[in-house]
Amino acid sequence: MNLNQKNKQTMKSTLLSRGEKIHVMHLRRFEKDVRRHFVGEVKAYEQGVARASGYVFVIDDLSQHLFVKRPDRRTKFVPIGSGDLIVNIIPETVDLEQVAYELKDRSLVVTDGSAWSMEVKEFGWG
Repeated sequence: MNLNQKNKQTMKSTLLSRGEKIHVMHLRRFEKDVRRHFVGEVKAYEQGVARASGYVFVIDDLSQHLFVKRPDRRTKFVPIGSGDLIVNIIPETVDLEQVAYELKDRSLVVTDGSAWSMEVKEFGWG
């Protein structure tokens, strides 16, 4: 294996690592598609697919644009390179149990109540 092949192999295997935390936004294809987000911890990553354990968030009331956490912890396959997702790496210190969405000054923010927060405003809001 030459150096270029070795570098490509290393990049593939280190794109996501076990224990990293991710915030995933499912892109909508149509206006009435359900808005879904996922926050979780990577358990494994192979060939562009992450196996992650965490929580799903959906909008229950479309007039409020507020994501509600589903109570059950889920393990999902997340196809990182599918083109249907936006995947953010979030700090390892984020407490997944405490993650919630808040509306602040016409912005949608995801936070765990600590110093960490991230604006996740989608096009057409506010």
